[in-house]
Amino acid sequence: MYAESLNNVGDNELLLQLSEGNKHAFDILYNRYWKLVFNTAYKRLNDMDRSQDIAQDVFVQLWTRGTTKPIENLPAYLNVAARNGVFKHLEKEGRYAALPDTVAELEGTLGEADAKIMHKEFLQAFHQLIEGLPTQQRIIFKMRFEEDLNSQEIADRLQISPKTVRNQLGKALNSLRASLMLFYAVILYYQIR
Repeated sequence: MYAESLNNVGDNELLLQLSEGNKHAFDILYNRYWKLVFNTAYKRLNDMDRSQDIAQDVFVQLWTRGTTKPIENLPAYLNVAARNGVFKHLEKEGRYAALPDTVAELEGTLGEADAKIMHKEFLQAFHQLIEGLPTQQRIIFKMRFEEDLNSQEIADRLQISPKTVRNQLGKALNSLRASLMLFYAVILYYQIR
């Protein structure tokens, strides 16, 4: 009887039950959101097995998380956890390479002087791109990456919703990513010459 009544309970109550070690509450959340998590991973990887593994990892994290911090929006939390799982997977496979960010990394392929010039030009271009972002995106970007604030803290300071923060941050990152890919291509060109 009690198990059936949990099926009609909202996420917050199920999370509370989960924090108390209720396996049935976990099973309900798993059944409710597994497809969402799997689809988030599959959309980025287009690999069924890897996406299933990432979905399993996300739910293991949810189970082991306990009561460390309350989750305000479970679908959003799971979506971000799945996306982060994909990035970790891609990084492990070497398909998500970070841009070289130090002069030492560039010196291996360029001469010392060229590396310093490229690094300086990269930083100048990066700062110009940030300053060229629309005002709200620029403010949110700086608060996130210079002040190391999370979405909720930024939302509280700016008196906007966390979803707006995430949307504006995503737009800023997409814009910067597209612009920086050209610079990265130049670096790759010098590496293979």
